[in-house]
Amino acid sequence: MRPEHGPNNSSAVIFGCLGTSLSDDERRFYRDCNPLGFILFARNCETPEQIYALVNEMRASVGRDDAPVLIDQEGGRVQRLKPPIWSQYLSARQLVERTRSAHPQDLAKAVYLNARLIASDLAELGIDVNCTPVLDVPDAGSHAVVGDRAYSDDPLEVTVMGRSVCDGMFAGGIMPVIKHIPGHGRARVDSHEELPVVTAPVSELEQVDFTPFRQLADMPWGMTCHLMYPAFDPEHPATHSKIIIKDIIRGFIGFDGVLCTDDLSMKALGGSFREKSERALAAGCDLALHCNGDMVEMTAVAEGVGALTNTSLSRLKRGEIMRNQRRDSNSFDIQAARVRLDELTGGPVG
Repeated sequence: MRPEHGPNNSSAVIFGCLGTSLSDDERRFYRDCNPLGFILFARNCETPEQIYALVNEMRASVGRDDAPVLIDQEGGRVQRLKPPIWSQYLSARQLVERTRSAHPQDLAKAVYLNARLIASDLAELGIDVNCTPVLDVPDAGSHAVVGDRAYSDDPLEVTVMGRSVCDGMFAGGIMPVIKHIPGHGRARVDSHEELPVVTAPVSELEQVDFTPFRQLADMPWGMTCHLMYPAFDPEHPATHSKIIIKDIIRGFIGFDGVLCTDDLSMKALGGSFREKSERALAAGCDLALHCNGDMVEMTAVAEGVGALTNTSLSRLKRGEIMRNQRRDSNSFDIQAARVRLDELTGGPVG
């Protein structure tokens, strides 16, 4: 057990949990390995009161009130907080298409309001990091794992919509996470099940797939994709590739924020769970992410990660400064925002 818990000696990992409250075993495990933070899934979410209590339990287990708690609340298919308690939000593509039909000049405004409403939902529960926006640019024939989670097949439109999402999240006090860097849009298979291989020319990747990430490289958090890009590294997927992280993500794209892996339990990555986490951090990721709450897997992941590096700590601190600076100090009228969003999208969202 670590003698003193704090961000400076946290393990470079984000963990999930199995249920709606922590078991004694989970509480002991988190106390001993001191992960930087946690992530919630639908299995963890029943009522506002229960989620708020779970978030507090998680933070208490590591002795840090500011331990980040993540969630994927995009809207559409990827929405962990569900009706009837929470609103059903449109997918990224639905939001853009419906607004384009009703008020095409207000696309960015609709996307901002949608994000701001989601941020309000999360803030009430104590959740402070949302793994959105999706900046992937779908390609013809790509797998539906991205599909309508993408705002557009135009990289410049994806850029504008992604910026609006980040602005809405920041205004509500929520940290956005751009994903899946450097781009999941050309995947022909689901990376949850197998490793996609992207064979597009470098020039095409630079002009299309990398563009939204490059334009939003100033954002404080990003999430990798488990895709193979043989044009850059024929041996390792992006999450495990020193070449892609150094030359593409940190280099060409220019992203210098907190780089978190996509879920290590996805089948696109080979090796043991200890090896998966070791390889990700050795390649240059700041944080490993493991989501399913399986104790055996988490134990192995914990063995493969060390404490946060000074560079990672610096990136985390810069992100907090940005979030605090961009938080909206004015009161937010939730009901008025919902009415306006319904107007912009041509009818009630849900």
